[in-house]
Amino acid sequence: MLTALAVAKAKPGSYLDGAGLYLIVSPTGKKSWLLRFSWQGRRPEMSLGSYEDISLAEAREAAAAARAMLRAGINPLEAKRAAKISKQSKRLFGDVADELIKSKSAEWRNDKHREQWRVSLEKGASALRSMCVDSIDTPEILEVLKPIWLETPESASRLRQRIEAVLNAAKAKGLRSGDNPATWRGHLEHLLPKRSMLTRGHFAALDYQHIPAFMAELIKIDSVGARALEFTILTAARSSETYGATWSEIDLNSKVWTIPANRMKSGREHRVPLLPRSINILTLQSNRRISDFVFPGQRRGKPLSHVAMAKVIDRMGVVGATVHGFRSSFRDWAGNETYFPREVCEAALAHVVGDASEQAYRRGDALEKRRSLMSEWECYIFNG
Repeated sequence: MLTALAVAKAKPGSYLDGAGLYLIVSPTGKKSWLLRFSWQGRRPEMSLGSYEDISLAEAREAAAAARAMLRAGINPLEAKRAAKISKQSKRLFGDVADELIKSKSAEWRNDKHREQWRVSLEKGASALRSMCVDSIDTPEILEVLKPIWLETPESASRLRQRIEAVLNAAKAKGLRSGDNPATWRGHLEHLLPKRSMLTRGHFAALDYQHIPAFMAELIKIDSVGARALEFTILTAARSSETYGATWSEIDLNSKVWTIPANRMKSGREHRVPLLPRSINILTLQSNRRISDFVFPGQRRGKPLSHVAMAKVIDRMGVVGATVHGFRSSFRDWAGNETYFPREVCEAALAHVVGDASEQAYRRGDALEKRRSLMSEWECYIFNG
């Protein structure tokens, strides 16, 4: 049998202590305990842990406990695995959801996606968060989705997708097994109305003919949120692009706002021509600059809240308008009221046009053509 001193001085190799207990010393000098035993004609091996964590006496106790299981007709290796799975299965849905959001953050180009996932899985899936992730099945999923499936189909569909992603992650980690109860195809599609029967979920858009009157009222409001909304409409930008705009992206000399690729939905750098009113807004913001963000929020060093512009619209009492919808208003106006080519109008919205081959050959971004288009848009907005 081994002694504590012999274990401490052991060189690389395998050393039998007795009754199937071995000390294994790797070529690097790392020491661990291994139990070999007979089970139904086979010779399985079970790790008992490293020498750093388990002493010789503790290893002998663990080996004795395993041999007692064998005498009772229990495979100690399978019992160990079952105990590990049982311990893991106690993990809560909320914990797995938070871990997934953290791991996926690197994929998202802005904080808005993180916030959407967080709110969705904290509030929308609040009933699941305190449940063991392996105990969630179809009835629990339906209980979460049914109340909102018809009322807010777009949000409900995204919530389902995110719950499905959390449960897939749990399965990949060995925390649950079997089919995913949040899967749509072949499962929930038979239990919930199909999306084709529901509202398509497009953003509500103000008719472009009402834009001049809307802007006449908007310009009267003196707030950062109002200026951010006005700037967004003038540039036909996405709200996330405006919220995240920094002064380093603005070149007032060349009158261009350059949005880096990591902030664009397309993953490509986008240049936005700046016209007189947009420049006036930037000058105003520059005069009261308090951070690197063009439109700063109330919290120091943070951008404007992602709901600030929507709140401006709400306070104005305008029905049938959303921040994103103004991009649709712009596109309808450009298509109906101007003769600019479709490619120029789409480029103004930072939409990728054409197949991969066509995109490879179209290296320019038609900046000056878009400047002319946006000049007409500004003229229309303020002159009707």
